[in-house]
Amino acid sequence: MKKIKKVLNSSVVLVEDEQRKDFILIGKGIGYGQKVGNIIKENQVDQMFIPIENIKVKEFIGLLDSIPPEFVELTQKIVTYAEEKLNTKLNTSIYFMLMDHLNFAVERFKKNINITNKVYWEIKNYYPEEFEIGVYALKRMNEKFQMDLPVEEAANIAFHLINAQGEQKESKNGMRYAKMIGGIVNLTRYTFNINMDEDNIHYTRFITHVKFFVERFYSDKMLDDKDNVLFKQLASLYPQAMDGAFKIKEYIKRVNGKDIPNEELAYLAVHIHRLITYNDLERSN
Repeated sequence: MKKIKKVLNSSVVLVEDEQRKDFILIGKGIGYGQKVGNIIKENQVDQMFIPIENIKVKEFIGLLDSIPPEFVELTQKIVTYAEEKLNTKLNTSIYFMLMDHLNFAVERFKKNINITNKVYWEIKNYYPEEFEIGVYALKRMNEKFQMDLPVEEAANIAFHLINAQGEQKESKNGMRYAKMIGGIVNLTRYTFNINMDEDNIHYTRFITHVKFFVERFYSDKMLDDKDNVLFKQLASLYPQAMDGAFKIKEYIKRVNGKDIPNEELAYLAVHIHRLITYNDLERSN
């Protein structure tokens, strides 16, 4: 049983349970006609209870008074769709971040303010699932508000979805991830004059490896085999690819001030070698 403490709008109310713990309750029309002290029945399918333990959630409570209910309902649909497509639960802060973003996107459009997404290409190519969800959300927004928001907005929405994935990953910075991935890919492309064929399995494996590498880098979970056997072996077998891996190491050191261990260099070299080999075969045909 939960009791209403404040009606934020017709789709959002602040409630507390028997232990006096606060929750945000989101649901279509859930606040309509409600008053402080009323009891909420927890039997509606589209209800979403969000515990207010997160500092960011507390910050966004104040914003809800100024966000029209239609953005709350639209956000709920987008998040539900995203969780089904990604097969994962998103961090609950996504509701507030996305509500605020969608509302601001519409305001910007009406005022003819265009903010360029500098990592549009990276997000579209390296986070295709999130980007496609962004396209879905963009379509819903354009239909609902009779607008023609630019496709770059899909990447902005995808950025919020990237940040919200996994439990307690609020510190994850999608923009920072995308920039590093783009930097590594571009460095590899221009060092070896490789045509990055997005339909090629070796390119796909390389991108996948780089994405996981970047995640390990920013979460301080780098692979590190102290005996360096694999590293020495691959340095001997694939000197050209290893040279590329060292260029990546230098780039990361320059941008982030952190070294990467030899085992990570070894695995980067393996995937770079595959790209080089495939590229050489393509040129010879």
